[in-house]
Amino acid sequence: MSSSTRMPADPSHRAIENLIARYAELVDDGDFTGLGALLADATFVGSGQPVSGCEAIEKMFRETLIVYADGTPRTQHVTTNIAIEVDEQAGTATSRSYVTVLQALPDLPLQPIVGGRYYDRFECRDGRWRFLERRVRINLVGDVSRHLRPTAARP
Repeated sequence: MSSSTRMPADPSHRAIENLIARYAELVDDGDFTGLGALLADATFVGSGQPVSGCEAIEKMFRETLIVYADGTPRTQHVTTNIAIEVDEQAGTATSRSYVTVLQALPDLPLQPIVGGRYYDRFECRDGRWRFLERRVRINLVGDVSRHLRPTAARP
């Protein structure tokens, strides 16, 4: 195979990458209902108590993140260094990735506010991959005063 020839992406890997990307899009769009639906079968483990189920996850995001007049938290989640391991026979997968959250407001220059890691578990059910668990480990914290509500647990 020549160096210019690429193998097609494994459908399971691509589906899981799409779930990871969809999470970032939904957070950045302020679509907490969509996040609840995306993580409906999952447990979300962050800085507070683990949260499970569509309604509880939606509520957690609404109570944690500041949303601005445009309906968004004015953030951009950049997910990189994605490593996915799939067990096709079991219909399960795990992934780990880095996340960097950028934020900008009219009176706040573009800046990274958080850096960390995602540790995810997935299951393929009825031919569709879905989140089973998202663990968020924050390693680096900048100015999150315009991102997290004052009553929210700090990372």
